[in-house]
Amino acid sequence: MSSEHSNRGGDERSRIEREYREMPGLRLTYAQVGRLAGLDRDSCDALLRSLVDARVLTQTKDGCFVRVEHVAAIKSSVRRKARTQAA
Repeated sequence: MSSEHSNRGGDERSRIEREYREMPGLRLTYAQVGRLAGLDRDSCDALLRSLVDARVLTQTKDGCFVRVEHVAAIKSSVRRKARTQAA
């Protein structure tokens, strides 16, 4: 892999991370991430895998990629609501 390709991959990863930070609740499909980043299938796979492995993103049951913190906040809210209704 050339250093130019390596740098581009890092730039795209930073860009995708920034998009997710700037837009809380952002949910993107695999295809949407690929289009946003302008990446081919293999590069998009590698990018998403690195973000999931780093626990920046997680993939939902319906295939969307969301920030890990967003999922944790939703689960916490649902648990709180369930406890309140049970009381």
